[in-house]
Amino acid sequence: MQAHGEFAVRWRSYVAIGDSFTEGMVDEYQDGTYRGWADLVARRLAAEAPPATGFGYANLAIRGRLFDNIVAEQVPAALALDPGLISFAAGGNDVLRRRCDPLTLVARFDEVVGGLRAGGADVILFRFADVMARLPGQRFVAPRVDVLNRAVGETAERHGATLIDLWQDDEFRNPRMWGEDRLHLSTAGHRRVAAHVLTALGMPADPEWLAVPPLPDPASWLAARGADLRWAGQHLAPWVKRRLTGRSSGDNRQPKRPTLAPIE
Repeated sequence: MQAHGEFAVRWRSYVAIGDSFTEGMVDEYQDGTYRGWADLVARRLAAEAPPATGFGYANLAIRGRLFDNIVAEQVPAALALDPGLISFAAGGNDVLRRRCDPLTLVARFDEVVGGLRAGGADVILFRFADVMARLPGQRFVAPRVDVLNRAVGETAERHGATLIDLWQDDEFRNPRMWGEDRLHLSTAGHRRVAAHVLTALGMPADPEWLAVPPLPDPASWLAARGADLRWAGQHLAPWVKRRLTGRSSGDNRQPKRPTLAPIE
């Protein structure tokens, strides 16, 4: 584990790459913009940086982005910023799609991570938590998630990246770790991810970030089906419509922090 001073010398900048998971949906600031685990991590790292050198943070993640889009748009931009630390979380949107070829995806994943490490940056990778427990299509999607998660671990070991294994954290099976859309982390979920990342980097995390809300009271069959119907109308139907029309929730969006800058 690194001491704070050793950390401050090693990493003076951090760039986050990915999709909605890294953008921070649905953990909101008071102004309605998204915070998320990456902002929490960056703020903690910035607090340890020597005042003379400062700490720069960029978040290039955009909701809805597929793996190839992330690689084409965000990876070159991240490398151009020459950061000391990069987090790379991609492929989650791909495995939700029927035409996803997981073997091709994992081969590309390994290639990209190798390129990020070759640039000299330390890299953080993620095994995704079990998001499919409360979503339809688990029988089709879960095997693709499993292939990706296993490959991420192998890639991390092969290239000397830091692995954050959310799949093994059973607390993410708590529905309150997820937002109303059942797909994106809640504020509690983002805080727990941030705590895992900081711990893996050898940094102390706020113990409250690991706190898990109590499980919701069991619902009756009728109440549960009513909740499912409301969720389908508010969240599933718009997602299906975007798939049918070739649109994405991230269309015409720009990264929330496109350049390295201090974070308050």
